[in-house]
Amino acid sequence: MHHNAPWLDTTIVRYNAQVFLTGGSLGHLTKKISSALKTLRQERGWSLEATSLRTGVSKAMLGQIEREESSPTIATLWKISSGFNVSFSSFLEELDTDNIDVRCSRSELTQIHPLDDKIRVMPLFPYDKNLGFELFVIELLPGCEHLSPPHQEGVIEHIVVSQGEMEVLVNGCWQPLKKNDGLRFKADKPHGYRNISTKSATFQDILHYKEH
Repeated sequence: MHHNAPWLDTTIVRYNAQVFLTGGSLGHLTKKISSALKTLRQERGWSLEATSLRTGVSKAMLGQIEREESSPTIATLWKISSGFNVSFSSFLEELDTDNIDVRCSRSELTQIHPLDDKIRVMPLFPYDKNLGFELFVIELLPGCEHLSPPHQEGVIEHIVVSQGEMEVLVNGCWQPLKKNDGLRFKADKPHGYRNISTKSATFQDILHYKEH
């Protein structure tokens, strides 16, 4: 159901996008996330209980992630990164910001969580601390509806559809987008993505982080 309320904090833009899709190793990714979580907790001096309070993720789940017994879903990883006030892709890998000329190819992309129902998220450019942004390619399978928790304060999200049709939930309203459409919105509020069509939809997702 579409709502006719005015779009708040959004801007429609149009430009072309190119798509990169690939798969990845879940075991290797689980180790990366586990290591990143342990390192962040040690650096902050946070107990599992303190981490749970700040992220909204249970102590049991955090322990399983650190012991590599469980890989977090996309929504859970967003809660953890927001609780630590770090970028989403910092749990995957850091971009070499000393080398400004970086080329990403299909073989270098990693699928974040293959078991997430009908959504595939792949980092194209990990978080760049100098520019304060990261870029993902996201595929929504038919029937997918993914609701995302609020990100860190000041995070701005830019979406450009490169294939198919989709809808984005912003300020409680589902906004329809088609190929070559773009949408910019404040991502420090609840938002979501869905594909109610019979074909897959792919979009590039750019996140800009507020300077601290």
